Amino acid sequence: MRISQWKGKIIFTILYLGAVALLFSMGITCIFRQYLGFVCPGCGMTRAILSALRLDFAAAFRYHPMFWSMPILYLYFLLDGGLFRKKLWNRIVLWGIAAGFVINWLLKLC
Repeated sequence: MRISQWKGKIIFTILYLGAVALLFSMGITCIFRQYLGFVCPGCGMTRAILSALRLDFAAAFRYHPMFWSMPILYLYFLLDGGLFRKKLWNRIVLWGIAAGFVINWLLKLC
């Protein structure tokens, strides 16, 4: 991967984190919930990640059981979707993570 692509991804990451911080400072924790009135598939993820960073994995799991998938998804982003050499494994992992998010979301809606 070229250096310019890495720089672009790092800039995107910084801008994304800045946007999240801006929304939090305005009191908006979830745009989905704010405007549609129900939880999104990622609700609780920020609190879960912050708990995991404090090594409180039990709290992280309570906030969002899929918190462990965020580093994996970020690696997919950095590596252009090629974490494994075989595309089949990449697809299996991504579809598994997507299924986990959907199942968690449906359980929260009930």
